[in-house]
Amino acid sequence: MIGISSCLGGLCCRYDGQSKTIPELSVLVEEGEALLVCPEVLGGLPIPREPAEIIGGDGYDVWQGNAKVMTITGEDVTEAFKRGAVIAYEELKNLNISCIVMKENSPSCGSRAIYDGSFSGNKKSGVGVATAYFCQQGIDIVSETNWKTVLKENRQHGGN
Repeated sequence: MIGISSCLGGLCCRYDGQSKTIPELSVLVEEGEALLVCPEVLGGLPIPREPAEIIGGDGYDVWQGNAKVMTITGEDVTEAFKRGAVIAYEELKNLNISCIVMKENSPSCGSRAIYDGSFSGNKKSGVGVATAYFCQQGIDIVSETNWKTVLKENRQHGGN
């Protein structure tokens, strides 16, 4: 069993109330081979919600207290993002899930890139808050852009 960002599995839980469904991942959920998690919703944020970006670094910097997650109108939602990451991790851990496919560019789930904190659409290298926490806990992170290759390799080498 693997984990999947809920929006990739078909749930309309993004900040804009939409999903970014990848049909093949939805099938894994339907077949009971995947668990959907949305750290932002698990942290108590509504659907829809204001866009948020990490200001002052990336997800690792948030956990170190050197960066914050702020909405476009200036509300600090850092604690909700952190709380959601911890709750999502506990759900993954309870099912012995050690690999999760994450939504790229998200302030929670980005695994290679996130928005730069200027709310201008510009991206920078870095990871989201949940991704940083999952990595620190030993969860393997897979981007939505290369999930097929990584999961195929994982299965060939006896991974779950």
